[in-house]
Amino acid sequence: MTQVLPHDLAAGLGTRAVHAGQVPEPLSGAVMTPIYQTSTYIQEGIGKHKGYEYARTENPTRQALERNVASLEGATHGFAYGSGLAALDVLLKVLKSGDHVVCGENLYGGSHRLMERIYTRFGLQFTFVDSRDIRNIEAALRPETRMIYCETPTNPMMQLTDLAAVGDLTQAHGYLFAVDNTFATPVFQRPLEVGADVVLHSTTKYLNGHSDMVGGILVTRRDDLAEQFGFIQNAAGAVPGPMDCFLALRGTKTLPLRMRQHDANGRAVAQWLAARKDVERVYYPGLTSHPQHELARRQMSGFGGMISFDVGDATRARRIAERTRIFVLAESLGGVESLMGHPASMTHASVPPAMRAAMGLTDSLLRLSCGIEDLDDLLADLDQALGA
Repeated sequence: MTQVLPHDLAAGLGTRAVHAGQVPEPLSGAVMTPIYQTSTYIQEGIGKHKGYEYARTENPTRQALERNVASLEGATHGFAYGSGLAALDVLLKVLKSGDHVVCGENLYGGSHRLMERIYTRFGLQFTFVDSRDIRNIEAALRPETRMIYCETPTNPMMQLTDLAAVGDLTQAHGYLFAVDNTFATPVFQRPLEVGADVVLHSTTKYLNGHSDMVGGILVTRRDDLAEQFGFIQNAAGAVPGPMDCFLALRGTKTLPLRMRQHDANGRAVAQWLAARKDVERVYYPGLTSHPQHELARRQMSGFGGMISFDVGDATRARRIAERTRIFVLAESLGGVESLMGHPASMTHASVPPAMRAAMGLTDSLLRLSCGIEDLDDLLADLDQALGA
């Protein structure tokens, strides 16, 4: 059997989402990649095997997912891990004690915690800056700087980093440039095409899209980084199980379709919120009122389903969050169902209060992950909760 579209970038994104990286199953011809639920593999003789020895090192289900997401991002290598934070952990492990990283300040709270409370103990140094202005990044550079790391759009303030500008900077000076593309996905944003070296995803979110697994992935075009990621994946062993890989691969097949609906609902909900007098601020790059809307139009082909809004009063925010019926109050994002979160007490509770305040992340801020439900139902749900 021949492999179907392992990295065929000539095919359209929708075609790659369905087929890329997957090998027809040789025994029965199963259309779906099987769940290879095994820890080890029969070897024909000493040193003779079919490319698989032990499942921490290689698993066919995991390999299919890795190749599929790499193809979607325009990469040549992919490495899946047990969570998005496990993927970030591997990325940081390519650095050494004394190295310095410049980060966008509005990172996911778990990323900030991993950097500041764990990796600083091993000698890594981090500077968090407002990466909306590349001059802030340039001002934070040191002789020991090795990496620039950002999320764009950020979680939850929906701030953008100019990927092309940072890509030019990093390529000119040899810094490693890594981008968390979880919010935008490869459907709406292509960091590797404008100078990024590595793209990170929490596959838990939009790539899986069904809120039924936890995972992460790193993809790259650089052979030297791929060698390190693969070595650490095997040596440290933070790999996802085959069932989780199967579920994520099931999700990527419909990613382009789902993202269209997330985007359509996100745009409409953001406009509806922005028109309300009882909402103080709406953070969504698809709104013309967003201060970086023009940048969003340049580097994104869609704006997605993530919205944050501030109602100006923490008690009112709590009442709203506890009153919605379709927007479920829960951590995470990117599933087909709509979710509402309270970042200050949930995803960003580990971020120091002063840092949250500096970036505008107040106790009255709520974050929406707009799912694929009917728009009228989403608006009615928000209307009754906001009017309570």
